[in-house]
Amino acid sequence: MEEREGKRKDRDAAGARIQHQQTWVDHQIRVAMERGDFDDLPGAGKPLGDLGTQHDPEWWLKKLVERERLVVLPPSVALRKEDAELDDRLDRLHAEREVRAAVEDFNQRVVAARYRLPEGPPLVTMPRDLEETLEAWRTRRAERRRTAAAPAPEPPRRRWWQRRR
Repeated sequence: MEEREGKRKDRDAAGARIQHQQTWVDHQIRVAMERGDFDDLPGAGKPLGDLGTQHDPEWWLKKLVERERLVVLPPSVALRKEDAELDDRLDRLHAEREVRAAVEDFNQRVVAARYRLPEGPPLVTMPRDLEETLEAWRTRRAERRRTAAAPAPEPPRRRWWQRRR
């Protein structure tokens, strides 16, 4: 008997806390409205978009893609794009082991995509020859170092009586 009464008191106390919280939230909203915090919000006076259309269970995903400007490409197209940008990405790496790991990772994903059923356009990207890619990276790196090490021409020296401009 006491146990039932204790549960009822707990339920009543929880209900009172929820009611108090609701009135506190309503009070905070009223105060903010009086201060004018909700005036001039973007979209004020405009109808809410997408009302009255059919229910789409993936609406949140479509909004995320639109808001974040994400590009969702089929794997074959994504690999083709990555292949075109791979040399630039490799040029930002500093150690040969990092380049080797990046090319091996790329090759593994290309081979894996070749064994899957196509999810879009056909896959025309081929795995990269690791040694050829490493040699091209070494050549580009040496060229960058050579141009960076070249001394910059000195600006003409000014005499003490010449003005600065």
